Amino acid sequence: MNQKIAEKMTHYRWAICSLLFVATTINYLDRQVLSLTWDEFIKPEFHWNDNIYGNITGVFSLFYAISLLFAGRFIDWLGTKKGFLWAIGVWSVGACMHALCGIVTEQWVGLHSAAELAGAVGDAAVVIATVSMYSFLVARCVLALGEAGNFPAAIKVTAEYFPKKDRAFATSIFNAGASVGALVAPLSIPPLAKAFGWEWAFVIIGALGFIWMGFWVLMYHAPQKSKYVNKAELEYIEQDKLTEIMPVGVEEKKMPFLKCFSFKQTWAFAFGKFMTDGVWWFFLFWTPSYLYTQFEIKTTEGLGQALIFTLYAITTVLSIYGGKLPTIFINRTGVNPYAARMKAMLIFAFFPLCVLFVQPLGYHFAGTMGRNAAWIPIILISLGCAAHQSWSANIFSTVGDMFPKAAIASITGIGGMAGGLGSLILQKSAGKLFTHAELTNMSFMGFEGKPAGYFIIFCICAVAYLIGWTVMKSLVPKYKPITDY
Repeated sequence: MNQKIAEKMTHYRWAICSLLFVATTINYLDRQVLSLTWDEFIKPEFHWNDNIYGNITGVFSLFYAISLLFAGRFIDWLGTKKGFLWAIGVWSVGACMHALCGIVTEQWVGLHSAAELAGAVGDAAVVIATVSMYSFLVARCVLALGEAGNFPAAIKVTAEYFPKKDRAFATSIFNAGASVGALVAPLSIPPLAKAFGWEWAFVIIGALGFIWMGFWVLMYHAPQKSKYVNKAELEYIEQDKLTEIMPVGVEEKKMPFLKCFSFKQTWAFAFGKFMTDGVWWFFLFWTPSYLYTQFEIKTTEGLGQALIFTLYAITTVLSIYGGKLPTIFINRTGVNPYAARMKAMLIFAFFPLCVLFVQPLGYHFAGTMGRNAAWIPIILISLGCAAHQSWSANIFSTVGDMFPKAAIASITGIGGMAGGLGSLILQKSAGKLFTHAELTNMSFMGFEGKPAGYFIIFCICAVAYLIGWTVMKSLVPKYKPITDY
């Protein structure tokens, strides 16, 4: 009887995975507050245009990228538990700091209310736009500094609590927090901003991180030390050690930071992130503005909220199944995890091609469907976003396939930095392109003005994954874990 009880496996790893999911959800909620308030609430108050918003999102991407380079190393050095606490604590402070930007601007220009800021004209309006932009940039940089720690820590925890064959699925579950955060955001943030002011939207959403910290302190311990993980579950978690080709003790050895850059596996992961992260961030940051610009749909009205909700609902459901696909390949064919992941990623790389039809179909049906034509672009974008999240879960898991656990957060940070740089280029280019297209009435492939600018960016987003996969496969054609460093 005792033998049978001992053999019954606990499932505490999924409780830890749920914590990672909640952290990622909060991460993306905090990130989304600006994109859901700037066009309707912040833009008229501070006299912003698309270029200013592009500057803010671009700098956020740059600082996030730089922070990721060090965040991974910080997590490896400090440890998962303390490192994650520091990360979410810092980004929660940064999220709340946005609420002070209006006060800072008023004090700087000598005005006393939002109405006075909005009513300014001429040089005064330019000063308000500039001061407010730099105020938001400070808050965004603090937010980026903390948020940079989320994925390196979460990927490291996944490697600690799951065997290789399950990591992509576990990653897809916690990574779905990005979609859920983006899904919940339009249902909560615009109503909060409308009811209490945009400042309180930042404060209320930002405070969620502090609540999560309490649960993390109580619930997380390394699986070998956790009282909630029994022997059977620990054996399941550590099953890869039975076939591990690394010498005993290598995983505990620290990999020199510069040494990380000497492996093709690092550059393959980094290039894949560079090509694709910006696509997800573009849709995250610009879709609300796209709906308002192209279809005059606000995120505070029912149709706008329904569209954004549908976008991320589809993304969430499909992306979880995308993380399961490599496990199916492994169980049915017996291929190694890397081969299964690359096969799955190639499949996912074709789905974003549907984004090529966003502008043509949206405009074609606008004449007969009116604002309801926005449903067509949203469905197409949702397929591209779901493919990204499925791709993301698998590309993150390639790090655990190739590198020892002691280096996972560092490599994840390097790849995240590359992804942030790619996002910086895309966000900054999009802001400048949209402003230029609107001012010059630019023409491209039958579209004029801002719609032409959107079509150009959509084309880039559509092919990014196939380019990324091709280069990754060229650099690392076969499964080759790092064993000598």
